[in-house]
Amino acid sequence: MESLFVKIVKGDIPSYKIAENDKFYAFLDINPLAKGHTLVIPKVEIDYIFDVADKDLAEMFVFAKKVGLAIEKNIFCKRIGIAVLGLEVPHAHIHLIPINTVYDIDFKQAKLKLEAVEFEEISSKIRETYKSL
Repeated sequence: MESLFVKIVKGDIPSYKIAENDKFYAFLDINPLAKGHTLVIPKVEIDYIFDVADKDLAEMFVFAKKVGLAIEKNIFCKRIGIAVLGLEVPHAHIHLIPINTVYDIDFKQAKLKLEAVEFEEISSKIRETYKSL
């Protein structure tokens, strides 16, 4: 059975895309800790981040870096926090989360409730910045 993220990559489930290339896909988390909270995934379904081939893992983090820089240019924050949990969805992924304190990356806190128009606006701005980097 395909994971939720594979369905997103295929377009079977809509997403607020930030960027993609032949190997990776970045999109806004629909249950974000902060505006601009983005997930970076390999397009190939791999459950555990440490099962990603070394070369691909390095490329995934370089891809995530560029996405993170684009987020940082559009969302007020001190840094982009990075989290890899790997328990909630059986598909390797990196969380890129705009943060101002160490407490902003606590997954126990309430998630933001954003309207579709706000997700569209955020993803559009980050996507355009990503293209210009």
